[in-house]
Amino acid sequence: MTRPGGPGGAMGAPGQKARSFGPSVKRLLRLLLSYRGFVVIVLTATIASVILTAIAPRILGHATDLIFDGVIGRTLPGGLSKDEAVAGLREQGQNTFADMVSSMDVTPGVGIDFGDVGRVLMIVLALYIGSALLSWVGAYLLNIVVVGTIRRLRADVEEKVHRLPLRYYDTIPRGDLLSRVTNDLDNLSQSLQQTISQFLNSVLTVIALLAMMIWISPLLAVIAIVTVPLAFGATAIIARQSKPHFMAQWSSTGKLNAQVEEAFTGHELVKVFGRQREVEDEFDVRNEKLYQSSWRAQFISGIIMPTIMFLGNLNYVAVAVVGGLRVASGALSLGEVQAFIQYSRQFTQPLTQIGSMFNLMQSGVASAERIFDILDADEEIPDPTTPESPSDDHGLIEFDDVSFRYVSDKPLIENLSLVAEPGHMVAIVGPTGAGKTTLVNLIMRFYDVDSGTIRVDGVDSRRMTRDDLRERTGMVLQDSWLFGGTIYENIAYGDPTASRKEVMEAAELSHVDHFVRALPNGYDTVLDDEGGGVSAGERQLITIARAFLAKPTILILDEATSSVDTRTELLIQQAMANLRTDRTSFVIAHRLSTVRDADVIVVMEDGHIVEQGNHDQLLAAQGAYCRLYNSQFVGPVEEEVEAG
Repeated sequence: MTRPGGPGGAMGAPGQKARSFGPSVKRLLRLLLSYRGFVVIVLTATIASVILTAIAPRILGHATDLIFDGVIGRTLPGGLSKDEAVAGLREQGQNTFADMVSSMDVTPGVGIDFGDVGRVLMIVLALYIGSALLSWVGAYLLNIVVVGTIRRLRADVEEKVHRLPLRYYDTIPRGDLLSRVTNDLDNLSQSLQQTISQFLNSVLTVIALLAMMIWISPLLAVIAIVTVPLAFGATAIIARQSKPHFMAQWSSTGKLNAQVEEAFTGHELVKVFGRQREVEDEFDVRNEKLYQSSWRAQFISGIIMPTIMFLGNLNYVAVAVVGGLRVASGALSLGEVQAFIQYSRQFTQPLTQIGSMFNLMQSGVASAERIFDILDADEEIPDPTTPESPSDDHGLIEFDDVSFRYVSDKPLIENLSLVAEPGHMVAIVGPTGAGKTTLVNLIMRFYDVDSGTIRVDGVDSRRMTRDDLRERTGMVLQDSWLFGGTIYENIAYGDPTASRKEVMEAAELSHVDHFVRALPNGYDTVLDDEGGGVSAGERQLITIARAFLAKPTILILDEATSSVDTRTELLIQQAMANLRTDRTSFVIAHRLSTVRDADVIVVMEDGHIVEQGNHDQLLAAQGAYCRLYNSQFVGPVEEEVEAG
């Protein structure tokens, strides 16, 4: 049964759904606050560092005043008091110069006091060193917070993935899911590491510098502050325009990864049918969409920084002109204006940084939203709080009036009833789409029935925990799955507590032993995750050995022998006969030679059981099974006779 929306199917819109910027940022902040103690220290260290950095220019301005006072003092006649020197300047008609001197701390005839200047410079140096040390401490601890948060988020995603129902994986391309749990997490990590420290420092710096500028000159502070709403307004407008493009960028990345993963997985099939050009064309289309969304996102968000720099330069010119006039009038000292200009330049710098960081922040939040889509997805129905477990362990399976649909408006299995006795081999046959694989998926509780009941040894499977149910079940799928490791490790995966002797016995029963011993390294032969080094049939035999080792009460083989030759298929059937004692076996097969010896053969069409019985009974009934059988065995023979 092909379920809707598989790896190549339509995506269920998680990557395309964009939420507002604010809620996602708040959610990220709540995650960061799980390291509350470190966050408090980071804030304290950063605030202290910013305060020291903000005070330093004001003190450095005092050094400038000392130097300027000394230069002006040397130009005045010695032996006079400052008041006498000012009066003399006024008598000479130099009123503007007199106003400036009157506001200065000068001694006529005395030059620069380099001792005082040196002491002031040492204080400034100490402030900058202290600020740097505190900034380093804050950055170090913040890195611990960010890396720890990403580690926790990655663990949450990993745990969530295991709690998601199989239905979720049917609605999202595998490549897009991989992109979310790898690329998006990495992008979020980089965005947080690069933006949080700078953003926190920049915001605090703006506040501290604003306070210092108001302290020095409220008039100049007003001139400087005028650019702030303009800068934030421009940033908000540009960020609002770039947000959809960042969402499109990461959505396109996920879709491109899905297409690449699908093409690489089926590259042999692509070459067999000569569809390389179509695959390349599809890649080019998706790659072009990613390019368009990426450059638009980067270009639009990249406008923020030059815009704020332009406003900062306008602010610098205005402050310099007005400040010069204030010095000339004696309202401010040269050192105060120098400090204010330095504050003004520093003031626009964090604003510029905040603007440029919106680029990374938008990208990071877009990735965070895609990750949150996974974390917010509906999980499997939880196991019952007071679970039940069968007292007997025989493998009696009962389907009682079971109905199920993948899609609510498309019936699949309706009012199905079936009893599989312990120790019986139940074969399920029928055309593609009849619901054969769905039936065993319901047994495993990969999906829950819409109505009716499935009982395992008299207990409703929904009253059991999934772990309890699946521990009793061994399953071998049509697509063999092996992980990177030795053949021995792949077989032992079925029961990690099994001894080497038990692993060997399972290998012998499944006829793995004979070809493994022919390999140079035997059971220590290392396989990659694609099972390289052994044939497709041998890979399938290894997965069957793994299921045998688990010693399940219920054994399910979904087209498990489709990749083995006829002789090996007969050997597997003999091995299964040994294992069926007090165990229930479900075999899904299109090749009816696999199910001739089944105790019960269930024929399904359109989700309904149309026939059931053993091989001879169903042939005698001349019904659906007989037609399937004749299409595989009788038809070709008759055609050959007619052709002869």
